Amino acid sequence: MRNKLLELIEAPQLRTDLASFKTGDNVKVHLRIREGEKERIQIFEGLVIKKSESGTREMFTVRKYSYGVGVERTFPTNSPSISQIEVLRSNKVRRKKLFYMRDRKGKSARLKEIRTK
Repeated sequence: MRNKLLELIEAPQLRTDLASFKTGDNVKVHLRIREGEKERIQIFEGLVIKKSESGTREMFTVRKYSYGVGVERTFPTNSPSISQIEVLRSNKVRRKKLFYMRDRKGKSARLKEIRTK
């Protein structure tokens, strides 16, 4: 049970403009990157392998393969540097944390897609 005062303070800081997603979804995370005076958008696309839900401290981890090397990146959900989250595909998973996907490549890393009608 969370403290009522803590929830009252955190409520205005929560972001509601981002798409809802869950563990096992393939997502594109659009990040704002500042390089000197310029600002650009960088896209990180991959599988959500972990999502911890706890108010303003909510985090999620996305894993992708880049040139044969597995890359994981953890994002705070309420970060102002995230401009957009796109859900590309929803997959059927039965676990909250998909750390077993770290050991899998190729066909063994496939997940069953949830088709929406």
